Amino acid sequence: MRNPIHKRLEHFASWQHLTFMACLCERMYPNFKLFCQMTEQPEQAKTYQNILNLVWEYLTVKDAKINFDHQLQKLEDIIPDVNDYDFFGVVPALDAAESLGELLHSIIAGSTLEQAIKISQLSLQTVATLLETEQERELLENDLKSAVEIEQELDVQWQIYRILNECEKRNVDLILDLKNEIRSAGISNIGIEITQ
Repeated sequence: MRNPIHKRLEHFASWQHLTFMACLCERMYPNFKLFCQMTEQPEQAKTYQNILNLVWEYLTVKDAKINFDHQLQKLEDIIPDVNDYDFFGVVPALDAAESLGELLHSIIAGSTLEQAIKISQLSLQTVATLLETEQERELLENDLKSAVEIEQELDVQWQIYRILNECEKRNVDLILDLKNEIRSAGISNIGIEITQ
């Protein structure tokens, strides 16, 4: 599904891409956490959250020294294998883990645009997969475009984009505000709610 936001992201600086990606990963975290609760792996949810916290630290603390290669290894150890589980929850959890992986890769490699677009697509894909699972059929682009859940996901992505777009230069307060707003809402892209 084409998302007009992807064209606009081309004009962003790398800190804006990284903040955009971190926001989307933060929004997908409840999906990962719920999966960990259902499979009784609380440590894995903690690992995800810790890695994401380090990304926020990297974005907001000047000269923060973080070994992201090491964090990527930790993440790879907790990525669920869809073949090991027979319930839907593994899919959004995998999307969340893959998104965080893309974010870490972009920090390590220093290329951010492609990953920002990929995470934006992954987040939409999670919503689309849920709708297809609920309706037990493959949805066409028009079906997806008119789905309220897809509209909501696009709205959130645009909202994050607009806030970042209005910022001329890296603004630590703004980055922290975005993080805190998404975290305190505690609702994922597919409506999974967690209390902190």
